[in-house]
Amino acid sequence: MTTTAAAPRRFLPALEGMRGLAALGVVLTHVAFQTGAATTPVLGRIWGRFDMAVAVFFVLSGFLLWRPHAAAARGNGAAPSVGYYLRHRAARILPAYWAVVCVVLILLPNAAHTAGTRVWMSNLALLQVYVPLTLTDGLTQMWSLAVEVAFYLALPLLAFAVVRLRGPAARWRAPVVVGLAVVCLGWNLLPVPTPDAINADNWLPGYIPWFAGGMLLAELVEEPEPARSSSLRARWRRISGNRAVMWTAALIAFLLAATDLAGPAGLTRAEPWQYVVKMALGTIIGYGLIAPLVLGSAQHRWLESPLAATIGRWSYGIFLWHLAVLSIVFPVFGILPFSGDFVWVLILTVALTLPVAAAGYALIEDPARQLARRMDRRSRPSERAAAPRTSASPGIDHAEQRSDAPGDRADAGRGDDSTGQRPAEISSPAPRR
Repeated sequence: MTTTAAAPRRFLPALEGMRGLAALGVVLTHVAFQTGAATTPVLGRIWGRFDMAVAVFFVLSGFLLWRPHAAAARGNGAAPSVGYYLRHRAARILPAYWAVVCVVLILLPNAAHTAGTRVWMSNLALLQVYVPLTLTDGLTQMWSLAVEVAFYLALPLLAFAVVRLRGPAARWRAPVVVGLAVVCLGWNLLPVPTPDAINADNWLPGYIPWFAGGMLLAELVEEPEPARSSSLRARWRRISGNRAVMWTAALIAFLLAATDLAGPAGLTRAEPWQYVVKMALGTIIGYGLIAPLVLGSAQHRWLESPLAATIGRWSYGIFLWHLAVLSIVFPVFGILPFSGDFVWVLILTVALTLPVAAAGYALIEDPARQLARRMDRRSRPSERAAAPRTSASPGIDHAEQRSDAPGDRADAGRGDDSTGQRPAEISSPAPRR
């Protein structure tokens, strides 16, 4: 079958804007929970389900971090070395995260009074989803960052598992990714033994479908377009790039996720089948929102605006700091938790979190990335050659279109790129507050 060459990689500013919106979605769902707005009829379920912003972060991370491997499998450059990749991931995630952990566990009264050695060590090492009773006030959202970091560590192993699918065999990579997602949808149906107060649904296997949505997009973007427009893959690419179709599908999935199909409201534990439905709907939401940005040709003026880009740049900090800020808003402004004032508390939390996130970006996040780049210049030539660059912005690591869990830039999205993006890790701590 004749194919046309894949387009060169380029900076995608709309992904940065989408990352910023996802970060604000995380803030919204937590404010709704702590003001009691999540318990109001109808709208409460909608506010609570903005925790699906985590799915957007995970899809962004999957796309940004997997894309260099998808490109390398088709002869479009080289994937980053494991050392380069891990160095940039660590620089992007850990300094800002450790700063928040230290501030919260030392200065936030509710957290400081209960912060023993186990809490300190588990949070600093991002092991709080594996160690009982270590998710503490001001840091409960970090469960999703722990999942994201687990994905970072697993990604080189996943890449090695399909390393032989190169050249003509690369056409099988997308089906393998889809198969992985389908298999992992059944994770919550397994009787996984865990310690008391620990749930295996908070572990990486349960969220692989969300990351796989981004990995599939990376395969589709790097795959040469089939010459036959009637082929199944060509049709799927066209559908995925259609903003009206995909965003409508994402909206429908979001509304369904706000029903009992995806679990009960509040902190009530869902049935295993409801987790399966939630993961499936989250995959549709994340894939549906991101696919048109990377496969479509439409302009996304608001997502590409300076304001959206700025919020996206600070998105990791927004994710990291917003719960600490929220816990301070209540006593400082004389508002009782779970007593209403949703809109007022939301405005105050966003207004106070933005400057803190901006300061964290300028004083911690950006200097840490610059340090990683200086280390690159001292690294071996072969390692530097493996570091991907975007064609439109040669000074930005492919990973810097950040695929951070919650706040990276648009080489993709949460700041994650297979090399040094930020973590789209801005995940939202849904029902595990």
